Amino acid sequence: MHRVVVTGMGGVTPLGDSWEAIGPAMEAGRSGVKTMTAWDQYPEIQTRLGVPIEHFDVPEHYPRKMVRSMGRVALLGVRATELALADAGLLGDPILRSGHTGVAYGSSFGSVEPMVALGKSLAVGRISGIGATGYIQAMSHTAAVNIGVFFGLTGRVIPTSTACTSSSQAIGYAYETIQQGRQTVMIAGGCDELTIYTAAVFDTLYATSLKNDTPEATPRPFDTDRDGLVVGEGGCTLILEDRDHALARGARIYAEVLGFGTNSDGAHITQPQKETMAETIRLALRDADLRPEEVDWVNAHGTATEHGDIAESHATFEVFQRPIPIVSFKSYFGHPLGACGSIEAWVGIHMTLAKRVAPTLNLVNPDPRCAELDYIQTTPRHLDATCFVSNNFAFGGINTALVFRCPA
Repeated sequence: MHRVVVTGMGGVTPLGDSWEAIGPAMEAGRSGVKTMTAWDQYPEIQTRLGVPIEHFDVPEHYPRKMVRSMGRVALLGVRATELALADAGLLGDPILRSGHTGVAYGSSFGSVEPMVALGKSLAVGRISGIGATGYIQAMSHTAAVNIGVFFGLTGRVIPTSTACTSSSQAIGYAYETIQQGRQTVMIAGGCDELTIYTAAVFDTLYATSLKNDTPEATPRPFDTDRDGLVVGEGGCTLILEDRDHALARGARIYAEVLGFGTNSDGAHITQPQKETMAETIRLALRDADLRPEEVDWVNAHGTATEHGDIAESHATFEVFQRPIPIVSFKSYFGHPLGACGSIEAWVGIHMTLAKRVAPTLNLVNPDPRCAELDYIQTTPRHLDATCFVSNNFAFGGINTALVFRCPA
């Protein structure tokens, strides 16, 4: 079995598109939550909160012919991948076109605008507004295929469209692909755009935060006064590589992917199940050949929804059997859906390397119904850590856990 390492990371987020921008923002306790005044035109939707990327333009060097097939979802994924490949020293490297590099990438769905155009056309009995580029922008695997075409990849394409586990599944499947010797390099991650549609879906489930007048006070993962999630957007890519290949070319190694676990609840579409969530973490630890006590901290899914927070906390305690340090980065980025797993892995790796983990914002009074874990609150925590577990859980009862180990 081949060992798998992370040699490049890059992303586009509401807090910036580099760790040099994101790190200080989190250190200062700043989130990207904003009041979305543009949503006032939809009076039936209660939430007016989102976490937008306010300054993102199509890079001038992107060929117009290629951009035609990209909506905002694909653009976020392609740009994140470009930054990650540059970080890994592989941008333009012949290995990308050799058949030894593949892509595993996910999003909840494609861009909404072409879907709206399609709906309008069909509603009036016309097809004149329907085009091939609109379909490519809207299809669920738009990011994976646009990344493949843009960078000339000729290896495997593994699209993942599993809502909030899209990018964590992508990282896991990319890891397994290299581990089994099927590819040498894998581009892995996910992206999603912020739209009124995604906010409305969660709003109808009474899962969104309604602190519209105090955006700085929400979301509040694991807090007794939480009132729901805040939808965000972003794109993030990790470059995974066969360890021997990375060492041979003198690549910088950020972390090693030690294990991956995924399963499904098989019980309810929207209510997570503690037992199968815990089993996912156990699967990842067994894959990594690690004991629970060898893990230093947990990178939580932590959406700030009542049922989700409680179930996740108890699943975590059931596995680790101790008050392990735990934090939710959705308190900074909101819930970027298909991008959350890769963004959280990116942030988690950097914080583990720095031995300094940011607190969960707005977590003042942990809900007594949550398990007795070591919730990192108020200020950054110095942790002499090398190993962490990153969890994500999605609609449909899809669960993932990834185990990363960073150099000491």
